[in-house]
Amino acid sequence: TDIGANDGLPAERPVFRVNVRSFLLDEHPVTVAAFRAFVDSTAFVTQGEHFGDAGVLVDKKWALVPGANWRHPRGPNEEAAPDDHPVTQVSWEDAVAYCEFNGKRLPTEIEWEHAARGGRNNPDRYAWGEHLVDDGHHHANTWQGTFPQFNLNEDGFPYTSPVGKFGVTDLGLTDMGGNVWEWTADWLRPYGDGYDSFTPTATSERVQRGGSFLCNEDWCHGFRVSARSHSTPETSLFHVGFRCAKSITV
Repeated sequence: TDIGANDGLPAERPVFRVNVRSFLLDEHPVTVAAFRAFVDSTAFVTQGEHFGDAGVLVDKKWALVPGANWRHPRGPNEEAAPDDHPVTQVSWEDAVAYCEFNGKRLPTEIEWEHAARGGRNNPDRYAWGEHLVDDGHHHANTWQGTFPQFNLNEDGFPYTSPVGKFGVTDLGLTDMGGNVWEWTADWLRPYGDGYDSFTPTATSERVQRGGSFLCNEDWCHGFRVSARSHSTPETSLFHVGFRCAKSITV
């Protein structure tokens, strides 16, 4: 599979080719209901809950909102997260704990992009094809309008949407673009610096893939298969979730 995009942002270049071993990937991001079951079984407390606040876009600016957590991603006075939406306000450490409890792991970003490309060397910009909207049908939960000034909300969801709401890819995967960014196993590093040689520091960040409901074509365009975002591992944000993977022996 070719990884990256020569016409993408600097972090997506240069394009390089890799062989990807077979693996399993969750059909959709981990839902609020599934994360609640994990918490109920383990009494797990997320890092955002330990810190007492988490990141939310408020009045067009990012802020640490007291009491924002996976149950109430925008804060305790806002709506609770619906059970069938992807869980958010989970740090990389939280995501790892969930996956390990369920006998899984986070996907690498190469695995994530390979899956988004349909498990083959597909050059399409998106996991579903070349267009974000076809005949009025939105293929992903994204931001319509000018970010962050106004959201036209043409896709019907100003924040997260139910997993699978916008259809499946050829592999049967959902939400491989838009809705929430997804944590991956990897540290962020430039492709051209030697992808396998990296020593993280205290300020190193983990890669996220897939874009979110905050992305639009004129801003981050994060729902492209090659797009990369990143945050430090302890960070919790209201537009970031995750899905799990599992290694298999062939």
